[in-house]
Amino acid sequence: MSKSMRALALLAAFVLLSAQAPSPYAGHASREIKALSDEETADLLAGRGMGLAVAAEMNGYPGPMHVLELADALHLTPEQRAATAALIAPMRERAQQLGRDVVAAEAALERAFVAHTLDSAALQAQVMRIAELRGRLRAVHLETHLAQRAILRPEQLAHYAALRGYGDRGSPTPAPAHPMRGHRH
Repeated sequence: MSKSMRALALLAAFVLLSAQAPSPYAGHASREIKALSDEETADLLAGRGMGLAVAAEMNGYPGPMHVLELADALHLTPEQRAATAALIAPMRERAQQLGRDVVAAEAALERAFVAHTLDSAALQAQVMRIAELRGRLRAVHLETHLAQRAILRPEQLAHYAALRGYGDRGSPTPAPAHPMRGHRH
């Protein structure tokens, strides 16, 4: 068999095998909103972080939930505990509202595809709306990490990073005062 015939046979085998491989979306048909898993929908509606603040968390800007979990080890003062706890409810409320908005916007996009009513302009508008909502949601989580950092002392930031296994990522470099607080605690 010539080289070109072998290559052609290999190509044909590859095409047959790839045509038989299931799509990575095969299980998505039963989803109410195809673009969101049940877990993603639940996380959005509950206001959970979903990794949206990893850039902050991994670079010395702790999240308040984790700070409260480590409150004793971090030797938080009563004032720091109260200030940290006060960050959670407003963040969760804003995140839940934005999460509901994201789910609703994804459902609207899904309905438009099902109804075959989309044109390019409508598609762009809906996708940009979803992107804007997701960006606002991420900002809510990141802003909370900014506020949390302003509550902790440099040595607490370093200890937090060590406790969470981040090495020197929570370096004790002082952060500028949070604009909403005006001073560090």
